[in-house]
Amino acid sequence: PTVMFSSAGRKDSLNNIEETGEFTCSMATEALVDAMNLSSAPVTANVDEFELAKLETAPSLLVKPPRVAASPSALECRLWKTLAVPRTDDSQIEHVIVFGHVVAIYIDDAYVRNGIVDTGAMRPLARMGYMDYSVVRPDTVITLNRPVATADKQSATVQPGPWDGVYR
Repeated sequence: PTVMFSSAGRKDSLNNIEETGEFTCSMATEALVDAMNLSSAPVTANVDEFELAKLETAPSLLVKPPRVAASPSALECRLWKTLAVPRTDDSQIEHVIVFGHVVAIYIDDAYVRNGIVDTGAMRPLARMGYMDYSVVRPDTVITLNRPVATADKQSATVQPGPWDGVYR
């Protein structure tokens, strides 16, 4: 699997990833919203954002950077590449997309039900744009079957009901 995120400006996270070639992505949840927000402050490189946000760390399995201990899920990643996004206006802010190969995944067993991750129970945050966020809750998760294409691949039909467990 591959993960990507973008950095608006050359922040410490981006510099650290380029220097070490490794990073983690911990799921931001409703319980962690204030710490997540505080950790995004544009502080100097000598400030540890974990300490600033009063977050405990947990060791990773395959990469050196730690994950957020209180997060129910985290990805351990190795840098594949960064891509500078061309400016389309008069902005002086550099935007960079970071791509990483996921080499390990941590999921708290408390959120695994019958072999499936109960994402809604984790109450993850979703960035909506601007400074708006939403909380994913069990009652807002929608599970869908993928459509099935006809033999000639010219049409498709939606499969009714919740996900049947088949990847199409």
